[in-house]
Amino acid sequence: MKRVASLYLPNWSIDRVRRNERRKSPLPAEADGRAAYAALGAEAAAERAKQCSVPRKGHWRPGARWARDRGEVEAAIEALPPHQRPPLRELGRLSEKADSPFAGSHRELSRRTEAADHPFRTLPPDEGGSARSVPRRVRSGNATAIPACTATPAKGAPSGSDEPPLVTTHKVRARVEIAAVNRAARLLGLQPGMALTMARAQVPGLEVRPADPEGDAAEMQALAELLARRWSPTVTVPEADGLFIDLTGVAHLHGGELHFARRLVRLLASQGFEARVAVADTPGAAWALARGGGTAIQVIAPGDHIAALALLPVAALRLETASLELLARLGVDRVGQLLELPRAPLVRRFGRAIVDRLDQATGRAPEPFAPITLPARVAVEQRFAEPIASAEAIEHWLRKLMPRLTRALAEAGQGARSVELVAERIDGIPQRLRIGFARPTRDPAHMLRLALRRIEEIAPGYGIDALRLHVHRADPLGPETLLSQALDTPFAHEGEADLAVLIDTLANRIGIDRLWRMTPVESDVPERSLASLPPLDPPRSSRDTLKREDVRRLDTRAPDHPWHPRWPRPVRLLRRPEPVDHVMAELPDQPPLRFTWRGVTHRVVRADGPERIAGEWWRRPAERDAVRDYFRVEDEAGQRFWLYRRGDGIRPETGDLRWFIHGRGA
Repeated sequence: MKRVASLYLPNWSIDRVRRNERRKSPLPAEADGRAAYAALGAEAAAERAKQCSVPRKGHWRPGARWARDRGEVEAAIEALPPHQRPPLRELGRLSEKADSPFAGSHRELSRRTEAADHPFRTLPPDEGGSARSVPRRVRSGNATAIPACTATPAKGAPSGSDEPPLVTTHKVRARVEIAAVNRAARLLGLQPGMALTMARAQVPGLEVRPADPEGDAAEMQALAELLARRWSPTVTVPEADGLFIDLTGVAHLHGGELHFARRLVRLLASQGFEARVAVADTPGAAWALARGGGTAIQVIAPGDHIAALALLPVAALRLETASLELLARLGVDRVGQLLELPRAPLVRRFGRAIVDRLDQATGRAPEPFAPITLPARVAVEQRFAEPIASAEAIEHWLRKLMPRLTRALAEAGQGARSVELVAERIDGIPQRLRIGFARPTRDPAHMLRLALRRIEEIAPGYGIDALRLHVHRADPLGPETLLSQALDTPFAHEGEADLAVLIDTLANRIGIDRLWRMTPVESDVPERSLASLPPLDPPRSSRDTLKREDVRRLDTRAPDHPWHPRWPRPVRLLRRPEPVDHVMAELPDQPPLRFTWRGVTHRVVRADGPERIAGEWWRRPAERDAVRDYFRVEDEAGQRFWLYRRGDGIRPETGDLRWFIHGRGA
């Protein structure tokens, strides 16, 4: 019997925005670290207070804390009436020294520990989670449902109650509309399709981010490919916020359908995504239960999907808006009511759309879906009759394999970005070398040169049985024209130097993560005015394409550069501003005369400023009144610093007048 799982991601675009912001932005630069450490220490102290007073490897007896407070406990017990005094076994562990070794029985000399029966049993952990995070199962007939709180959010993600209202917007003709809303905004009455001006008037503290439908679709496709490679071979993406997974014949590989759904939900929750999974006999039933079931995980027993569908609203059948309005006029709200209606009048009144959707959900009509096609990975292999163990032999066969790999890449129309060399040893321990490229390439000479430089990293051991070259990452690459400078032709002119060879050489020695270049970003806030790009990526275009009738086309002047020389910036910008102490400065607009940074006191002899930078009010309400006054200063030793004061020194709402250092060498 066919079994289909529907994965529904209700806040896919919003969760992507939150995750990308957590990845790109460092810790809050202007947060007081002492308060954070104090809160962390208080939480740790409260946790220790709940634990046993005996360290695991200490020398205290169990119950030592109770023994130290024994006087207070005994006084409180003596103050109680005799009929209210608790028996001895309810006091917990008894730790006391007997007056005489012969005063009592042998049982009274020992430590008496009588633990009360615990009414709750700890559930076993699953998928790396603690026992407390295992959800409680709810049985309803033959279906198994799990409440929506099934996993802990990703570290740093705001909880549902603390999350501010957030929306993403896109432009529809001349109107800016809401594309997606988070839970807090939805509770305040905001919905997709609403005008942004109306939403701002309704919710003053609304946070707005631009929508990224291309990025959402690309990441959903990447998620589908990941599931197709490691979870199930048949996966399809029917819409922008969900996908179908065919579990027929593969559920037992994951410990059953319920265990599969729980693992998938927890995997996505660990990355900051809210997910719902429903498993049923048909794609339509799984889709309806995932969106209208109300719980995060639902596994419907085979043959029970019709009874589960009968309780859902008719909107769960993926009907058009016009059909839903007509059904609402007739008073048909549930799928069960629709199942009881005769089919012939339904077809005459509404057409085949409702009946077809109903038959697909119940299983009377097939609903095939086209699975995604995984890109075939290019690989070449050479096996040996006798093991090889010398560098010369490895080099000889690499010279044979690399042209074969480039021909395979040319046939696939791809260029390699990452190639792995695998040397299979006779003892079963493979040797792996990863070679990366700054841009797609299939130049055999360049790829071979980078591989030969790392032959000494291969430990052949007792011999190598086979050599393989795998293309781990590839990008589309069309036909290339390779011109030789030695040819005396008009086309063999000398062009711009290609930096890809140099970048690849450096990247394979020190790592690609240590190579980047900065690009300007249109922003007045210094930490937002730049972004890192791979060394050879083209610069991002910050100017939007204007319509033909736009009056801004009349302005033929060149756009201002985001890094204007009128406002110089330091040579080195710190990763996050660091607070400075013992600052002596006159308010409101005088530079500091003295400050202490990292335990060293600096006396200022020259200064320039202030340069006032206001917050970007359109990003979040907290920056509406925020002000920074920047100063370029030089101390007695000739060192130059870039400092700023938080606040204008006049209005208290602009800042708390604390000083920070943001850069050096200005």
